[in-house]
Amino acid sequence: MFDLSYPWLLLALPLPWLIRKLPQPAGRALKLPALAKLGQQQREAAAAPLSSRLVLLLCWCLLVFSASQPRWLGEPVALPQQGRELMLALDLSGSMDIPDMELNGQRFTRLEAMKNVLRDFIQARQGDRVGLILFADAAYQQAPLTFDLATVQQFLDDAVMGLVGQRTAIGEAIGLSVKRLNSYDTTNKVLILLSDGANNAGDIQPQEALKLAIAAGIRIYTVGLGAEQMVQNSIFGQRVINPSQDLDEPLLIQIAEQTGGRYFRARSPAELRQIYQLLDELEPIEREQLTYRPQRSLLHYPLALALLCSFWLAARRIDWTGVISGAR
Repeated sequence: MFDLSYPWLLLALPLPWLIRKLPQPAGRALKLPALAKLGQQQREAAAAPLSSRLVLLLCWCLLVFSASQPRWLGEPVALPQQGRELMLALDLSGSMDIPDMELNGQRFTRLEAMKNVLRDFIQARQGDRVGLILFADAAYQQAPLTFDLATVQQFLDDAVMGLVGQRTAIGEAIGLSVKRLNSYDTTNKVLILLSDGANNAGDIQPQEALKLAIAAGIRIYTVGLGAEQMVQNSIFGQRVINPSQDLDEPLLIQIAEQTGGRYFRARSPAELRQIYQLLDELEPIEREQLTYRPQRSLLHYPLALALLCSFWLAARRIDWTGVISGAR
């Protein structure tokens, strides 16, 4: 669609005609031969051929039209928009190395299962700003809140056992998440906390961190990870144990309920994947639709034509016979 950025400038088109209509001051004046000659030249210019006057008028119209900045507007294009501020707080304590996650007859450690499931979840959060916190003896921010999901995924892939200790600092993980999320002025602040144990490390107790999260309006979804049965081989043969006996489910349930979130229990990779698919439904990327219209400037076309007109007018005033004779 054709458009003008400053259409009001077209009001300047009749300006030359208005100037010609202004009354000329009359009165006694000192007559000088040079000025008289100049006046004669002006009268001759006023009596210029019709073609020259039309070209001069066209040149003026083109210059005014260029000043109004003509442009071509394309069709509206949807803009990528900001969604939620989503922080992932992931347990990296020693128990995450327990191989009790079974899928299709194969066993995986809890850390391996978590990485595989989160890979698809992170890539699906286009439009969200995602951050990553790992916690064990203490909590550490691995990736700040960012739209660069590939970087977040890379930091998650690089996480290894023993990187931040062996114990579980749930309180510190929540406290650090609240601090990072509070640095953004938005109401869509979400924390997804995954743990397989109980709080036994850190300087902040979970109850204290929970109060901070409630005050900041942060919604927390908690995930308890770990199978309830696992066959263990020993010198006395095989026995069935509960590898998740240290999981503090009451705490995770309390954290989720008091912040408006929800608690999930993941006993296998399949359940963990279902949980994160459900989280996609609970926390959809809802945003107002924003669009922009690409524009292409057409300014150079009338300017180029005005330049050609000025060249033509200049060429008409040159005595080409004298120029050619002088060249000989």
